[in-house]
Amino acid sequence: MIQVVPTGMDGAMGTAVRDVAEGRDDCVTNWGVSGSSERPGALAPQLPDLFAERGGDVLVDFSGPESSVAYVEACAEIGVPCVVGTTGFDEEREERLRAASESVPVLKAANFSRGVHVLSALVHEVAATLPEYDIELTETHHNRKRDAPSGTANRLLEEIESARETTGRVHGREGEAPRETGEVGVHARRAGTITGEHEVLLAGGGEELRLTHRAESRRVFAEGALDAAVWLAPRSPGWYDFSDLMTDESV
Repeated sequence: MIQVVPTGMDGAMGTAVRDVAEGRDDCVTNWGVSGSSERPGALAPQLPDLFAERGGDVLVDFSGPESSVAYVEACAEIGVPCVVGTTGFDEEREERLRAASESVPVLKAANFSRGVHVLSALVHEVAATLPEYDIELTETHHNRKRDAPSGTANRLLEEIESARETTGRVHGREGEAPRETGEVGVHARRAGTITGEHEVLLAGGGEELRLTHRAESRRVFAEGALDAAVWLAPRSPGWYDFSDLMTDESV
């Protein structure tokens, strides 16, 4: 039984992780961390004492970029593996996470959906197979999501850019803005309580192809994050991705 310690306990994903864990027989959450939006990561210095007092095998983080780095660095000091689902990191914070992975295993993923993992592979394949087709990516999330485009959208864009030559990303269009050959259109929508939707449109040759993933509940991501936590717990220090779990034939 893996003891998972979630951060962002007051948030939607922290709550989902806790609720989903209650129905599983391979992990449990006995305590977690609730931070302050005014002081991100303020509880990080207390983590070593909290883990020593209450126990815990893996940290699962869905907080914010600043607090996430603080939590992971604190865990690196005490040898606690970390699953990071937070997105929106700048280059400096990403480098700090990677530095922490030299001491403990760190699995960072923009999305913990198995369907999105398959979508990423499909996007790469069709972008390479249909190099002359125009590509537009649209993502839609709830009105409280902070980063745009989403972490998942950026992952899909990276798949496109690794599969074919592009001339850059165009975020939305306004006024006179004819489409340029090789560009990739990116559109981020924020409304209501939408969990998450991503669509990649390819059009050309008198036809169109749409690849779409729609998450109906945050439980999808919570289940994936807990799968990652159970998988990561016995690993050696290093930098891991959700695809490492997905391609592990022993799972």
